[in-house]
Amino acid sequence: MHTQVSDLFDGLWNDYLHITPSAVKIHDLLTQTTNSAHIVNDHIALRTFNLPGIGLSKLAAHFLNLGYKQGGDYDFASKKLTAQHFEHPDPTVPKVFISELRVDEMSQATQSIIKDLVAQMDTSVVTNNDFLYSGTHWQVSSEQYKALLAESEYAAWMAAWGFRANHFTVSVNHLNSVNELSDVNELLKSAGFVLNTAGGEIKGSEEVCLAQSSTMADKASVAFTDKTIDIPSCFYEFAQRYKQSNGEYYQGFVAASADKIFESTNVN
Repeated sequence: MHTQVSDLFDGLWNDYLHITPSAVKIHDLLTQTTNSAHIVNDHIALRTFNLPGIGLSKLAAHFLNLGYKQGGDYDFASKKLTAQHFEHPDPTVPKVFISELRVDEMSQATQSIIKDLVAQMDTSVVTNNDFLYSGTHWQVSSEQYKALLAESEYAAWMAAWGFRANHFTVSVNHLNSVNELSDVNELLKSAGFVLNTAGGEIKGSEEVCLAQSSTMADKASVAFTDKTIDIPSCFYEFAQRYKQSNGEYYQGFVAASADKIFESTNVN
């Protein structure tokens, strides 16, 4: 992988592992049980708010500067999210899925909390090389977190965790001895991992050229201003891509499936 791209993904991966310890166990499990020396990462996902200085385009700039091109546009009406995905000319480099919460569509109370958090931030840091795995840039109370959670799990997650990879994704196509997502799911369940069943264990199918599944997020401690509590952190996704009619593997995403993947960080 290209050096700058590799450095960025190393930073994202190490930060992700810090609050997603199950990912190490899953990585090791798949390496051993599928005879795969190298687990290929299909894509990562990042979240943000559509506020000045920190919107989707600011996060995307890091990848565009590394040679990525914009792929598809996605809308999640019920979750009030806008998203885009980005691809690198080198197909071995992971894709990136970036979403942003349309803050202006939230209640006044939620808007007020989010704007108060972002107001604490020096937005000039968005161009820093390590910004995409820099976490939160604000102080937030557990009461604010709970108030956001009542309206938007996405908003609450962003308030607690900030800027970092929300998930990494195993490319099932690149595993050696197992190439079906359903078999990967069985391996995970037999090892005791809990899968996200929203919309079914497998979201999508060969019909839409993409099938996805994911674990439910780990729990990790967050030091809020008033107390420290364990809340959902990040999860691991698994993607199986299929060939399109032109014979090439589909490289985009399916909004209906992604909508359910977002729910991997729900409080359960």
